Amino acid sequence: MSGIYIHIPFCKQACHYCDFHFVTSLKHKNRMTAAIKSELLLRKDEAQNTIIETIYFGGGTPSVLESTAIDEIIETIYAHYEVIVDPEITLEANPDDLTPQIIEDLALTKINRLSIGVQSFFEADLQLMNRAHNAAEAVDCISLSRKRFPNISIDLIYGIPGLTDDRWRENLSKAIELKVPHISSYALTVEDDTALKSFIEQGIIDQVDDEQAQRQFNILLDMMQLHSYENYEFSNFGKAGFFSKNNTAYWTGKSYMGIGPSAHGFDGKRRSWNINNNVKYLKAIENGDLPQEVEVLTTVDRYNEYIMTGLRTIYGVSLTHVEKEFGVQFKEYLLEQSTTYLKDHLLYLDADILLVTRKGKFLSDGIASELFMVNLG
Repeated sequence: MSGIYIHIPFCKQACHYCDFHFVTSLKHKNRMTAAIKSELLLRKDEAQNTIIETIYFGGGTPSVLESTAIDEIIETIYAHYEVIVDPEITLEANPDDLTPQIIEDLALTKINRLSIGVQSFFEADLQLMNRAHNAAEAVDCISLSRKRFPNISIDLIYGIPGLTDDRWRENLSKAIELKVPHISSYALTVEDDTALKSFIEQGIIDQVDDEQAQRQFNILLDMMQLHSYENYEFSNFGKAGFFSKNNTAYWTGKSYMGIGPSAHGFDGKRRSWNINNNVKYLKAIENGDLPQEVEVLTTVDRYNEYIMTGLRTIYGVSLTHVEKEFGVQFKEYLLEQSTTYLKDHLLYLDADILLVTRKGKFLSDGIASELFMVNLG
């Protein structure tokens, strides 16, 4: 097992685009911390004969927890799991939470990487998305954090209605100027049951423009390459030595355990997920039960997942691995389905590794879906 993902389901306020599981009431923070520690104990046998390489606090907004609570969860893992020396331990944080004192408090824990949800350095974008921080807080928290955490990442969103190409370049330039060693950048997407979708349907916010998003993705690629960031996964860019070990493990198919309400896990053969209801999760854990569902993946499921994840990365899809893991029929099918994309220079072969070209990157998820095995008939 490579990692443990811990879902902290609390936020100060709801971002308009977010469909992750969270609540804005913080009254059960202490009870949730206790339940997460209990779930770690209930599931420790799942990690027998495995070593934990990464610990990742996601959400929600994990930085709403006190550093003492975060420390308690980490120490529970160390007490009951085998952990490598110097694992990557990441905490997602929002700029408004990262005051000088909180940064100092976090530096006293085993957290060694911060992933900061900046999203934009412009007030208009932050207000449109209903972010809890302002542009000044975004800049200040990065400068302060880097003094105690050399390994930090920030999130930036492109394709925001009203975000011009010049302003997107300014966002990237600011991140580069602040010497951020890792950037995760995503196109704004319209998810069901979000305020963003409702506002677009009402005409309050303009529709998301796919052409704008693709254009700004290409700007992102150009600027990251110019400043020596490696695009090791579609949405992730890192300086040498600063690739996220958690992200890399996920995209290369390593196993991980998901702890907390709505958290997902994967052991190579099965995918599991916890109930996405805080009250039901708390009651189940406090009764010694795991509120979890499990899906056993078929060979076709595992092949499709390998194609989807592999094509998003610099590691690509190994034809040798496909044949060894899934059989020659899958390899032949993959080559047949890839023919058109190879001819159109959206895919290319490097020895036996199938990779996406620069031209094909923005289309990689769609290409992957066309390479999926629908059935074995």
